[in-house]
Amino acid sequence: MLTADELRQLQKIDPVGTDPDTLVDICSVKINTALPKEERIDDFIRQIKNPYLFKCGDLVIQSVFPDTDVTLNDRLKQYLKNV
Repeated sequence: MLTADELRQLQKIDPVGTDPDTLVDICSVKINTALPKEERIDDFIRQIKNPYLFKCGDLVIQSVFPDTDVTLNDRLKQYLKNV
């Protein structure tokens, strides 16, 4: 498991200066749903190497997470109410 400081360092990596060939393709990540939640998270991070910067096919993906208590489910519910 990465430390909080290591995760902060990964978050700071600039996607523009990163060689896409060094990134893990998220399509290659396999999630073992039989594992408990915490172990699934650890296994995902072990496989993806950087949860903030990876690729999907030829696309480089940078994940950004706001500092909030609002969950993805909350945002989706809010979105669907407004559609």
